Amino acid sequence: MKQKIFIACISAFLLGACGKLDLNPLSDGSSETWNSNAEEIEMSLNGLYKDVFWPRDEDDWTDDFLYRDVATPVTGATINGETQFVQDWWRNTYKAIARANNILSSIGRASGVLSAAQISRYTAEAKFVRASMYARLVSHYGNIIYTETALDIEEAMTLKQEDKSVAMPKIYADFDEAVLNLPKTYGASELKRAASGSALAMKARFALQMGDYATAVTAAKACMDQNVYKLHADFGSLFLSKTKNSVETIFGLPRSVALKVTQGDLQNYVPRNAGGWGAKNPSWDLLCSFLCKDGLPIDESPLYDPRKPFLNRDPRCAATIQEFQKPHLGYTYQPHPDSLTVWKESDRKYVENKDTRSVAIFASYNGLVWKKGVDGDWLLNSWTAEPDKIIIRYADVLLIYAEAKIEQNQIDQTVLDAINAVRARAYGVPVTSTTDYPVVTVTDQAALRSILRMERRMEFALEGVRYMDIIRWKIAEKVLNTPNYGLLDPADLRTKVVQPGLWFFPQTPAIDENGSANLTPMYTAGLIKQVALRKFDQTRQYLWPIPTSEVLSSHLTQNPNY
Repeated sequence: MKQKIFIACISAFLLGACGKLDLNPLSDGSSETWNSNAEEIEMSLNGLYKDVFWPRDEDDWTDDFLYRDVATPVTGATINGETQFVQDWWRNTYKAIARANNILSSIGRASGVLSAAQISRYTAEAKFVRASMYARLVSHYGNIIYTETALDIEEAMTLKQEDKSVAMPKIYADFDEAVLNLPKTYGASELKRAASGSALAMKARFALQMGDYATAVTAAKACMDQNVYKLHADFGSLFLSKTKNSVETIFGLPRSVALKVTQGDLQNYVPRNAGGWGAKNPSWDLLCSFLCKDGLPIDESPLYDPRKPFLNRDPRCAATIQEFQKPHLGYTYQPHPDSLTVWKESDRKYVENKDTRSVAIFASYNGLVWKKGVDGDWLLNSWTAEPDKIIIRYADVLLIYAEAKIEQNQIDQTVLDAINAVRARAYGVPVTSTTDYPVVTVTDQAALRSILRMERRMEFALEGVRYMDIIRWKIAEKVLNTPNYGLLDPADLRTKVVQPGLWFFPQTPAIDENGSANLTPMYTAGLIKQVALRKFDQTRQYLWPIPTSEVLSSHLTQNPNY
């Protein structure tokens, strides 16, 4: 069997000589008898929580990110049916679907051993995973192959794509069954698996992505009404390795250094002084999007000082992006071209500053480094870290609810309460406070839509959320067709920015209704430089292409203009 059947959810090494599509791990035993008792079913379900089955959209596909002068297939508009992640997501997602279908088709073998309630719970868990997988496929690829049964190869080759309007009710039905039959919570000694709230949250997210606002509101509200989840007390600590299984996490995957399931690519996010490369950075677009403490964007607020861009900003700004002249991972962080030395805490002395381009030419393309989730644990265990992989959290459900209500122009106090709850937590104050954070009170649809979009950007940076936001809002064609800007080279930087007293930002950019900054005037004035050119082809990129191998071998219809 020479063809790779991604629809069948297996790559060539799993096909072997079988004519039946058996996707259980080789350790699962015979496919004819497996899943006949609780232990075997739980082993099969455990396989559905593999990290590879739960990828998150990459932040470097968005306007929140700068990686030197590198463009990704998304931001360079080179994405096609042979792009690696396009193929990997399709293959691995269908692999998980096939495993879920295998469980569902074989679970009846345990009917004489397990109670009806046990079978309902295991079935619900498999359907939660299947629904989540199909939701990902539909939101990224559009019209996809939908099957609920195990297939032989001949059957797989005859399947046709279904319109998303046909697949959506089936996905909703799986989520609904999961809601009915999964527990709301798990005991202290139990493994934390998908719960009914997980199904509600993922259903709400999918419905929002599909523009089904009524369903999104209903699912999000039901999740909120469970009173199981709440916002983590401190925004910054939520993303650290030491924070495990937060009450805010509705669905996520644990990581473990001991079990070698860890977060990767750490050195690119750690500054050079601390031993990293500091190569992957927050964009200036992101820095400019954080509101000031009066709730206004930087081009409207009298509190904003472009010379001190972190002063008087929403607390999530400094919690997400490392503030200048503040300690970070044992060193004072300062990218200023004249700061040739910085303070090293452990040695109590000044050392060479490797985070300024005056010392290291590949440092500080835009002067910014990530702070969110980055702590001293990243420097231990040979550059491995184990923060929970959060797939969806309660703040997202609150803002999904608010957005779906806003889009239907059903604006009431519950909408304001949802946004304010997220914002108040960022300030570390009760939502009932009226003076300690900028309370949202406006009820105009357009104004509130703008506030909601800015709130999501401040809240979810570096969490794999921004990409589907700009796709859903149809603003990718705007925000990804602008350059990524950065600092001038050291000599020009001193002459044009530092000496005239314009460090760090020589001008205050205009901010649009989506929270996006117009940095072009600074570039035109010669005060900043273009680091990378971003491109987005609006005629095709709002959907991903179907993998080329699928189109050629399985005769699927390619998405337009690929």
